[in-house]
Amino acid sequence: MPTETAADAASISDLARKKAESYRMFDRIYRRYDLLNRMLSGGQDILWRNRVAARIKAHKNQLLLDLAAGTGDIALTILKKKAQVTHAHGCDMSRNMLTAAQYKANRSALKERISFIQGDAGSIPCPGESFDAVTMAFGIRNMVDPVQVLKEIHRVLKSGGRALVLEFSLPSNKVIRKLHLFYLRRIIPHVGALISKDKHAYRYLNETIETFPYGDDFRCLMEQAGFADVQFTPLTFGVATIYQGEKK
Repeated sequence: MPTETAADAASISDLARKKAESYRMFDRIYRRYDLLNRMLSGGQDILWRNRVAARIKAHKNQLLLDLAAGTGDIALTILKKKAQVTHAHGCDMSRNMLTAAQYKANRSALKERISFIQGDAGSIPCPGESFDAVTMAFGIRNMVDPVQVLKEIHRVLKSGGRALVLEFSLPSNKVIRKLHLFYLRRIIPHVGALISKDKHAYRYLNETIETFPYGDDFRCLMEQAGFADVQFTPLTFGVATIYQGEKK
């Protein structure tokens, strides 16, 4: 087996530092975050969130927790589409992203059904067995210890509850994968820097996507954290994936 070089260790350490401090980056780019999501995904992020909402269970009076809630898109989408979710809590480390989320909620008809808390997904500030569903979109790859986050999700879910994780991944088709990597490495950093006015934020994106486990590897992490019946569904040629797990 190849041994880890000092350069490899330094690169891993630098990426871990960036992840630990990523909420500060989101504090800086929150004003243009939604616009860039729409542009850089070609509007696919809306379809992906709808696919997550469709996987919420059908039983009534559910309580939802959305981790790495950002500007509240996932939670608000689920509340709009799923009347059986009576209330959603959004949790994020970035205060500015939560301010943007609250602003969006206040302008909607859903403001009484949603609330936001600042907190760390690795140590969720909620009691165990509190939620019927927990969602996390494009956040877990930014976590230093994703297994700890998954264990926390498992802890706060009620028995029979469902975890839904939406995350970027890499296409299995070699040609599409090559084109996608070119887009991640060459196009997104320049467009992101131009619009967000932050030259570092969208250079960090491809690093986290290319190094984060996906597919069967992430399914194994969910099983390691205690989830049962774990399944995953690649979206849009595999550039994103929905993972679903149950707490028995």
